[in-house]
Amino acid sequence: MNQNEKMTGDERREFLLATLQSSKNPLTGKELGELTNVSRQVIVGDMTLLKAKNAPIMATSQGYIYMQETREGNRIEQVIVCRHTPEQTEEELNIFVDHGVTVKDVKVEHPVYGDLSASIMVSNRRDVKEFLKRIEEANAAYLSNLSDDGIHLHTVIADHSEQISDAMTELKKAGILMD
Repeated sequence: MNQNEKMTGDERREFLLATLQSSKNPLTGKELGELTNVSRQVIVGDMTLLKAKNAPIMATSQGYIYMQETREGNRIEQVIVCRHTPEQTEEELNIFVDHGVTVKDVKVEHPVYGDLSASIMVSNRRDVKEFLKRIEEANAAYLSNLSDDGIHLHTVIADHSEQISDAMTELKKAGILMD
């Protein structure tokens, strides 16, 4: 796009939607802002408006993604209850991804706000490293630190139930899985 060219809000949102649909990788607000000559904050607002119109966009730790409908068999989705120290976060996530399990999100029960959840969407060790790097760079707290007892839930996805079962066995050995 020409640096001097300005899109209307509607044109920009159409462009953003098409860009996300065609992208194989998540795109950050900064990247999308550079493509459309607006600030990251404007992109955040655009994403909110698109989601309000039921566009299947998800904000992940790696950036925005368009949730493509997949018909690749029946993937298994399960909620796992965990508890660990912040230092064990990398170990926990790597146990999941090493077994072919995608960690979709994390949920905690906050004493004031009630249930809080955040998208994680990590599927491999590179995703885990990038997620942890973003947490560190932002000097952000892990969502599990916001609960009274450190207990948190992960929605996980795998092709086979054995992958989740094997990950749970290893998490239990590591003292991370809650019974």
